[in-house]
Amino acid sequence: MPARRPQQPLDEYRAKRDPSRTREPVPSADAPLPAGDGRTFVVQEHHARALHWDLRLERDGVLVSWAVPKGLPQEPGTNHLAVHTEDHPMEYATFEGEIAAGEYGGGQMSIWDRGTYETLKWSDREVQVVLHGERVDGRYVLFRTRGRGGGAADDGRSWMVHRMDPPTRADWAPLPDLVRPMAAVLGELPTDDDAWAFEMKWDGVRAVAYVDGGRVRLMSRNDLDVTRSYPEVAGLGEQLGAVQAVLDGELVTFDARGAPDFGRLQQRMHVADPAVARRLAQSVPVVYLVFDVLHLDGRPTLDLPYDERRRLLDGLGLAGRSWQTPPSFDGPGAAVLAASRENGLEGVLAKRRSSTYRPGRRSPDWVKVKHVRMQEVVLVGWKPGKGARADTLGSLVLGVPDDDGVLRPAGSVGTGFTRRALDDLLRRLTPLRTTSSPFVDRLPAPETRDVQWVRPDLVGEVAFAEWTSDRRLRHPSWRGLRPDKDPTQVRVEA
Repeated sequence: MPARRPQQPLDEYRAKRDPSRTREPVPSADAPLPAGDGRTFVVQEHHARALHWDLRLERDGVLVSWAVPKGLPQEPGTNHLAVHTEDHPMEYATFEGEIAAGEYGGGQMSIWDRGTYETLKWSDREVQVVLHGERVDGRYVLFRTRGRGGGAADDGRSWMVHRMDPPTRADWAPLPDLVRPMAAVLGELPTDDDAWAFEMKWDGVRAVAYVDGGRVRLMSRNDLDVTRSYPEVAGLGEQLGAVQAVLDGELVTFDARGAPDFGRLQQRMHVADPAVARRLAQSVPVVYLVFDVLHLDGRPTLDLPYDERRRLLDGLGLAGRSWQTPPSFDGPGAAVLAASRENGLEGVLAKRRSSTYRPGRRSPDWVKVKHVRMQEVVLVGWKPGKGARADTLGSLVLGVPDDDGVLRPAGSVGTGFTRRALDDLLRRLTPLRTTSSPFVDRLPAPETRDVQWVRPDLVGEVAFAEWTSDRRLRHPSWRGLRPDKDPTQVRVEA
């Protein structure tokens, strides 16, 4: 009986690949391992079934490899999963290209960084190295953990990677957990066009995107995580790859004419079930329109002027089916405003070119100019319907806090509803019923007759003609709920 050939370092690698179907290097079984200097490392960005990065370290003529789903951590104190994979041939250190669909690891492979490394420790359970690359320069430790599932068995594949020293860049800062969006004031077009940039105003929902390790987290204006509601935006993270960023933008749905449709967006704003959100993403797709960058690859950009932040944003080249960077215009502002009306848009935003980003603040450095007046309102009650609306609500009673945060009456709205919206509002308001008015003001009897009061927890939006002398909304029309807004944030748009 012939002797069995001893297992070779690249046997597992060859077994997973067909040289006739893949562009990857597949050396023959009898080819000798190259004798290198043992110092080469490479990090490859791998857009396979799931985006990840492959760290490969030269050792004994092969590249010892780990798949790192979120990439190498940039700051100490953070552990990232690293899955130990089969050894790769040394030729893989220069490989880039497309691995055919259906093949093992099918997808686009590119070199993210390459250089040399020093070995501080190498054992079966722990590897300490110092990487010297163009993008990665620092001391890292890879350490083995328990096998998958947490049982006693150790499959040898489960590792973690940890940065041991601080980043080499003096201005490096970690990705912030929360940056509240800057807000604009309502006003008229500035007259000094040269000092301002002009953007279209999109009729949607504001969201700040946190992109790290190819993953996206979306936060609303009232600090709610809405990532699961908009699954189509996840592809933005894959496009950015290893780029770490905080982006500011607007979630928008469009009608058949290509104009923003806030009514359609309402169908997406309350969805928490991921399966339902994925289904709706096909029938009511959302586009994330990105107009600012607040943090980029370890560098806070809040204190940079608008023009510089815009240059950085444009340099990212964000373009996809569900995310875009809409243009910024030099002016004249009057021409941009006219174009917004012609295209069925809400208006324009004028942004002072020299202005920095002021998180969570409403600033005169950003001025919104609208074709139609709109106002956020707090829902404080409803009146029952009559006739065709006898089984649902007839109108909503509204309030708007004053500058001191005291809730003041703002009238009522009874138009602009679809039957679906009425039923949804009644379902949401019924559990909030209470016996007393939330206003400190005593209201005239006609305004309180038949009102069912509710706790002032929900925010909506109306279009209207003007404010009356007694501070009521004239000719309001319902636009929809604003779950991205908190009642304490609502103020008169003046």
